[in-house]
Amino acid sequence: MDEKDGWVEILRSKMPSHTIINASVSGETSAGGLRRLPALLEQHAIDTLFIELGGNDGLRAYSPQDLKQNLTKMIELAQQKNIHVVISQIHTPPNYGPRYAKKFAQVYHQIAAETGITLIPFFMEQIAPYPELMLRDGIHPNKKAQPKIAEILYPSLSQALGR
Repeated sequence: MDEKDGWVEILRSKMPSHTIINASVSGETSAGGLRRLPALLEQHAIDTLFIELGGNDGLRAYSPQDLKQNLTKMIELAQQKNIHVVISQIHTPPNYGPRYAKKFAQVYHQIAAETGITLIPFFMEQIAPYPELMLRDGIHPNKKAQPKIAEILYPSLSQALGR
């Protein structure tokens, strides 16, 4: 899918008074995001950081504790620069079992409680049940899902940007 068809671009058109920078990298893990974040914070004047990371950690069955450490460090780096942080809850597919899925999901709630950041619900819960909105892998949303993702995220992100 072309980047111009993605939910970030749709949000850009819905929020023309804001500069939205898409720094995502396909297949990125929380460790990769943490490695890249310091340079991004230096390169851009950011007032709100939206983190939507962890799905690839979960797909690779990485430790929830490592995920928590990586995300917490990202939040701390942003907060040191007085950047408001919003994070999206991520869930893992059920193939690693309910115990792992529960520990993984709890990470986001723990981080939000410990750091005071804004946690928004996992948007894929409103996308994944509809096969017509998903790629054949059953994990990733397709082009048709992008407007719906933007619609789901818009209220939370516009509220965070307007605070």
